[in-house]
Amino acid sequence: MRLLLSVVLCIWASVAHADVVAREGWVVVETTKSYSDLVAEVKAAVKANKMGVVTQAGPTGAAKARGITIPGNRVIGVFNNIFAVRILKLSTAAMIEAPIRIYVTETNAGATLSYKTPSHVFAPYVQESGPELEAAASELDVIFKAIADDATG
Repeated sequence: MRLLLSVVLCIWASVAHADVVAREGWVVVETTKSYSDLVAEVKAAVKANKMGVVTQAGPTGAAKARGITIPGNRVIGVFNNIFAVRILKLSTAAMIEAPIRIYVTETNAGATLSYKTPSHVFAPYVQESGPELEAAASELDVIFKAIADDATG
């Protein structure tokens, strides 16, 4: 019985710290930074790149309050009003995708920053909204890459 419990706990620990897998349209940057340092670096990089932290959510703190320890996990919504107004003029439906989310996860090696590229997120709306939305998404791609580079560099 002890052996089975040990095996289950080892499997749970490895799954709990599983790395984020890159998917189509995703950027995934693994770092050796601590989770809390990477969260702080993301927030600083967002501000430095003239964007705003619009939302934040994650289960880590609530789990801790319940006596459960899980790896650090934070979703940070990033956008600014200039892009919001610009995109809203092009597609009311596309605004459901804002803010674009940056995902910070604690791993065994440190922390990982992940996000879906804005061009991937807004792609379903480009056909109906035209090249101006595609251009805005491409501009956001550059900004989000700069945020990721600043935060992880």
